[in-house]
Amino acid sequence: MNRPLVIARPLAFACLALFLFCSSISPAHAEQIRQIRVEGTQRIETSTVLSYVELQPGDQFDSEKIDHAIKTLFGTGLFADVSLYQEGQDLVVVVIENPIINQIAFEGNKKVKDADLLAEVQLKPRNVLTRTKVQADVERLQEIYRIGGRFSADIQPKIIKLDQNRVNLVFEINEGPQTLISRISFIGNKHYDDDTLQKVVRSKEDRWWRFWTSDDKYDPDRLAYDRELLRKFYLEHGYADFRVDNAVAELSPDRKNFLVTYTLDEGVRYKVGNIHLQSSIPGVNADSYKKFLTMSPGDWYKASEIDVTINKITEALAADQQAFVDVRPTAERSHEKRTIDITFSISEGQKVFVENININGNNRTLDEVIRREMTMSEGDPFNAARLKKSEQRLKDLSFFETVQAKPVPGSAPDKTNIDVSVQEKSTGELSLGAGFSTSDGPLGDFSIKEKNFLGKGQELGLATTIAAKRTEYDLSFTEPYFLKRDLSAGVDLFHVTRDNQDESSYDSKRTGGALRLGYPLAEHWRQNLTYYFAENTISNVPSDASIYIKEQIGTRSTSAVSQRITYDATDSKQDPTEGLVSRFDTEVAGLGGDAQYVKLRLGGTYYYPIYDKWVASILGEAGVIQGWGGETVRINERFYIGGNTLRGFADGGIGPRDVATQDALGGNKFWRGSAEVEFPSGLPEDFGVRFHTFSDFGSLFDVDTSSVGVADQSSIRMSAGAGVSWKSPMGPVRADLAVPVMKEKYDDTQIFQFSFGTRF
Repeated sequence: MNRPLVIARPLAFACLALFLFCSSISPAHAEQIRQIRVEGTQRIETSTVLSYVELQPGDQFDSEKIDHAIKTLFGTGLFADVSLYQEGQDLVVVVIENPIINQIAFEGNKKVKDADLLAEVQLKPRNVLTRTKVQADVERLQEIYRIGGRFSADIQPKIIKLDQNRVNLVFEINEGPQTLISRISFIGNKHYDDDTLQKVVRSKEDRWWRFWTSDDKYDPDRLAYDRELLRKFYLEHGYADFRVDNAVAELSPDRKNFLVTYTLDEGVRYKVGNIHLQSSIPGVNADSYKKFLTMSPGDWYKASEIDVTINKITEALAADQQAFVDVRPTAERSHEKRTIDITFSISEGQKVFVENININGNNRTLDEVIRREMTMSEGDPFNAARLKKSEQRLKDLSFFETVQAKPVPGSAPDKTNIDVSVQEKSTGELSLGAGFSTSDGPLGDFSIKEKNFLGKGQELGLATTIAAKRTEYDLSFTEPYFLKRDLSAGVDLFHVTRDNQDESSYDSKRTGGALRLGYPLAEHWRQNLTYYFAENTISNVPSDASIYIKEQIGTRSTSAVSQRITYDATDSKQDPTEGLVSRFDTEVAGLGGDAQYVKLRLGGTYYYPIYDKWVASILGEAGVIQGWGGETVRINERFYIGGNTLRGFADGGIGPRDVATQDALGGNKFWRGSAEVEFPSGLPEDFGVRFHTFSDFGSLFDVDTSSVGVADQSSIRMSAGAGVSWKSPMGPVRADLAVPVMKEKYDDTQIFQFSFGTRF
């Protein structure tokens, strides 16, 4: 009875095996790709699409490979949409191509030019347009407007479809108003009020007069710079523990203004405690360098004085043949005494040499112009003090808006590179001057000067003065590094005519030229040699003129050699605030020509900072001229004082005069002085307005004439006055009002003076 069951089981197993075998081989034939069809292409070749699919007829349908093909096609950026699906034994690839950009345009932009915007976007005509790239370009354009202070700028991309799957891409721009800083406030400041600290930071509150500056526009980088300015300010005033806890800029709800807030921790104010100098270098006595300390115990602590002292000691050591030294300060604070003890340690520094000097930022100025101002060359021992001096020399050229010279690591530990970064500025000057005097009447000065001609540091100038009674033309050219050395050479041509009828009853004409040569004598000393030749004519002398002027009628040639020795130890040649500049001139005429005289002139100005941004200056000058070989000094060779040389008096307003005719005769001897204080006006510093108070004094006397009928007093003349100067966007403007307080009755006065200049 069990036999049929035994027979059925093998049959059932055989049927199951056959079913499994068939099921294992049938799908293999069904999943093979017979062909691949590409649909939707317009510009792109079918073969290009197939190259990205990476599947071939005969391959099996594989979901992972199909997913990879989709991702690859999308990754090309050529397609807006991609789909792959199986249709029978065919693999169908359907693509929608991204359009080609025909043109890119901008609408609504007024503050930024199309060319500037087009240079910023990455998409270009004939590029494939993708949404990702469009959005990236929108962000780039918004960044341009943020830099310009327009944080509310809105940029919307619009796509205009054309035939052949082309599009025009238009960026619709709503520039919006500039996002200015409406308020700058400080939290935690107890010793300095907000007004004082607002003058310290570079960022400024929006005010109507700041139309020429961008400091009232919010800039995140400037905010970080402001933190450093605040730190330096407090360190300069003894707050060694000062820190900026936070600096936050919040956009107002209407997105029109920023509110900037600085949170400060001022700490306590310190004084200088004990000062020590110590040396670990054999043969170097630290005590001998104490004279270079710029601070004393009991002074309020100033961080900048540390650097000044280090530089002075380093320079002194270098002068004593100690090139590789390291002067390091250490400070110990006493919170109880509120003092800081300072120790300057002099030790042997690592022997470091200059490997390369790299210059960047000079698009116009030649490299050699910058290199010749460097006090170090490749291969020289590196010296931080000399590097700082090089930076100041570059600033004194007045070719650059900013100058930064800093050391960077070289190719080896004993080598350093110097990176010099400059930002050029306009070096051409167009100066205009206007004034009025009873002798000249209305007058105008015009001069055009290029101080960096062709980027070679050469100076080319043309000056013209046109007045009711005077005309002057001057042409000059100077090569500051003649023969590739620190040797300046120049040439001048001049032609001057003057109507002196009102003051001296004659007309004069002077025509000639000069050759100049200058060279250094020492660190602060320089000598200049000049030879000039001129034809001087005195004419149109009326019959009722002074007899002493009638004697001068005619033409006389002057051939003269002169020299000037200059000592300049000021902190800046362009805008000095400290130091002395003096000069000594000698001139001898008679090497040919008709004139024979010797002229001497000595003068100097001392600048002294009396308070923060208050600068006092004292000027003194004297001169004498004497004929030789039996010759007298002619009227056109004498000294004349007044105008800018003695404010409150007209040009040539003091000195000897003919009593009967009131003709000014000039003088053979003079002396003058001036004391002036320049100080802030109280207006915001970036307004560029400063006040001046001054007193001028001097005398002019002695002529080569008979004393009969000549008023020749050596008495003191003095004036007192005040002025205002403005560093305007168009150039410096200055106005002075001076009143004579000591004068002779025959002197010619001029109370108001005005000057104006501009740059191009």
